[in-house]
Amino acid sequence: MSDTEILQEPWARVSRQREGATFGIWVFLATEALFFGALFLTYAIGRIENPAGFVAAGRETDVFYGTLNTAILLTSSLTMAVASQAAAEGEAALHRLVVWCLGATVLLALAFLVVKGFEYREDVEKHLVPGRDFAIVERGAQIFFALYWIITGVHAIHVSVGIVLISRLWIMAATRRMKVEKNPQIEVAGLYWHFVDIVWIFVYPLIYLPGRATG
Repeated sequence: MSDTEILQEPWARVSRQREGATFGIWVFLATEALFFGALFLTYAIGRIENPAGFVAAGRETDVFYGTLNTAILLTSSLTMAVASQAAAEGEAALHRLVVWCLGATVLLALAFLVVKGFEYREDVEKHLVPGRDFAIVERGAQIFFALYWIITGVHAIHVSVGIVLISRLWIMAATRRMKVEKNPQIEVAGLYWHFVDIVWIFVYPLIYLPGRATG
């Protein structure tokens, strides 16, 4: 397979295509970092203003589901990193490894959403959706759970987008309709997926650990 098989318009060379794709994804991720940063800042202000309410609400989150999903996402980041590195090596013999790792990343991402679905169902059953029937009486607890639903919901949307992107690459690689060796698309998808995982590393302690150390 030649480099022309992964070259797309308007690029004249694969190296320029890779530079353009990498620059584009970093610009996009910078805007996403600002978006999540605003949510985290809002959380920080709410916690400063309502420390007792945030601690009481944090104790009601399911740390088991949160920890399980953290392990799932970190593992998916590993499989995506292996896929990206194997593709970057440019060895045709590593094609199967790339396919397997992309498939594993998709499955792990789906597992994350399934676990999150079970967690959301439990939250609804425990009346942890802000509103008239909210279960926690402490001031500020509803603010915590409003941010909980917004932050984790937006993150789940990003995970879903990642599933679509990586599934496309997996299908095209598995059917050999796409050359994976040194393909910029895999590198770009990997950067996006690592960003999604990094965001969750910040979300986990903010959502699941408040109040745990104080008994």
